Amino acid sequence: MQIGEVAERTGLSLRTIRHYESVGLITPSARSKGGFRLYTEADVERLMVVRRMKPLDFSLEEMRELLQLLDRLTTDDRRMDTTERERLRERLDAYHKITEARCETLRARLLAAEDFAATLRRHLHDSA
Repeated sequence: MQIGEVAERTGLSLRTIRHYESVGLITPSARSKGGFRLYTEADVERLMVVRRMKPLDFSLEEMRELLQLLDRLTTDDRRMDTTERERLRERLDAYHKITEARCETLRARLLAAEDFAATLRRHLHDSA
């Protein structure tokens, strides 16, 4: 699929997708004869991983590292020894813990924002 369809499916702008390509987070699987970027379902899934990481304030470098880690773990590489696989799983576990902590922070912020919205609603209701 071309970049416009990918943008529509992921909710990302064309500019953002191109930026993620320029910083090495995503690479189109192919190019058309006319030079247009062509993406696969796997590319879309990868972009969705990046999109989900963004609100958790992961840096581009952290995103890149995590994507490489996921690529490495999902590759059926029989040459990878048990020690290497365990090291990768430990790194993935560290990212999981960071993600859980950041989600908890976002939940707390959302509760505070909802409380504030309720306060404003009460003031609107009381002043009517």
